Amino acid sequence: MAGISTHVLDNYTGRPGAGMRIDFSARQKDGSWMLVKTMTTNSDGRTDGPVLAPADAAVGEYELAFHVADFYAPRGAGIGDPVFLDRVVPLRFSIFDAKQHYHVPLLCTPWSCSTYRGS
Repeated sequence: MAGISTHVLDNYTGRPGAGMRIDFSARQKDGSWMLVKTMTTNSDGRTDGPVLAPADAAVGEYELAFHVADFYAPRGAGIGDPVFLDRVVPLRFSIFDAKQHYHVPLLCTPWSCSTYRGS
């Protein structure tokens, strides 16, 4: 299986990051970023479909922009004003082999985030 997938883990509560907005963009040949689509995570913290379908996978640079501050603000997490993390946490990565699958999750709290290349 190729393509891109993601999920969000809310390490603040120890639960899936349900309801987080994610913007997916691709770098264009001129260096600009083009928004491809916007998704919202489901009750399991995952997107309902692939971020990028295997048939659309291509070598290139991509970005997942996670709207972390907007996710935590209504949950009363005491994120502060201004927020510690930017309102949007961008993860930029590259596909170097379009036949491979790229799983790019976000583990976050209002004050930290991490990612890895999953399976």
